[in-house]
Amino acid sequence: MNLRIAPRKLVCLLALAAALPPAFAAERKPPAAKTIDSGSFGIFVNGKRVATETFTIEQTADGSVTKSELKAEAGDVKAVQTSELQLSSVGNLRRYAWNEVSPGKAQATVEPQDEQMLMQRVVLGPNEKPIDQPFLLPASTAILDDYFFIQRELLAWRYLGAGCRPTPGDMQCKLSPAEFPALIPRQHLSLRVRMAYLGPETVVVRGEPRQLNRFHLQGEGMDWALWLDENNKLIRVVIAADKTEIVRD
Repeated sequence: MNLRIAPRKLVCLLALAAALPPAFAAERKPPAAKTIDSGSFGIFVNGKRVATETFTIEQTADGSVTKSELKAEAGDVKAVQTSELQLSSVGNLRRYAWNEVSPGKAQATVEPQDEQMLMQRVVLGPNEKPIDQPFLLPASTAILDDYFFIQRELLAWRYLGAGCRPTPGDMQCKLSPAEFPALIPRQHLSLRVRMAYLGPETVVVRGEPRQLNRFHLQGEGMDWALWLDENNKLIRVVIAADKTEIVRD
């Protein structure tokens, strides 16, 4: 199935400026990080808003940094969590960090140990000993943690980057279904996920019809519909089994 996208509209994390020669590296400061996406998602269950994810994706001189903050409220209990995902210039994992701000104080990190192993370290509280869990997974593994939906946008960009090639004055995309290794740190679960492009579709978002590109993300216990706009920004996610909808504000 083909998808045509104008070159200026294809966000590509893998295309970074070449590094300065060593002779000049000490004389010039590295370029400032460039924000390539930011905003928030409303998270709805049975039509009721239950949480908000606020996010930024920054392109740096040698990769990218994606930061998210999740705020949820259920009665008198307010939950706040943050995450930071650092990727190299070729999209490989450098470090993932998750923090529970409230009501608890748990923490978790995931970092590569070598080319074929990731190590997750979990600390359940301020006075708790860290728990290490290794995963036989490469650094190219996608992080798809619970509740941080912007990470699905990163996977969609990776999928597009593998299937799209520039042509004179255009970007030609031939997108076949593709599989990726993935890790859900909060579930301590490694799996393979499959992404497919299903084509353009008119979708009503916040009461207005929009022409969006639909994708399907599937894996163990995962069957999600994703819609991206012409700039390849994630606009809507539907998890039918959980009666959950995620919509960009």
